Amino acid sequence: MTAPAPRPPRDYPFEAPWQAQVFAMTIALQDQGLVGAEEWAQALGARIAASAVPDGSDYYECWAAALGDLLAAKELLSREDLLRTTAAWHAAAARTPHGQPIVLDAGGSRAGGVT
Repeated sequence: MTAPAPRPPRDYPFEAPWQAQVFAMTIALQDQGLVGAEEWAQALGARIAASAVPDGSDYYECWAAALGDLLAAKELLSREDLLRTTAAWHAAAARTPHGQPIVLDAGGSRAGGVT
């Protein structure tokens, strides 16, 4: 018997704006027919199964990683572009004052402005 899949923490599913954004991106890709529900379930399930966090607290990290896997597999975004954008986002987040929006400019590295 397999353990039930972890659920998002708390009653409200999103603890941070990025979680809602990655959720919305996934739904938009499904709505556009670029990602199928079955392949999405398989990708997310694989990431959750590979997780070393038994309490499910990394649910949206698994979600984001599964989305990255599908984007790369479908060649909608190269793995290099995904890694570069992720690194730029983390650098911008580190420079952004608490409570301010994290923003990437066209070069992918500036914080400040509108999201």
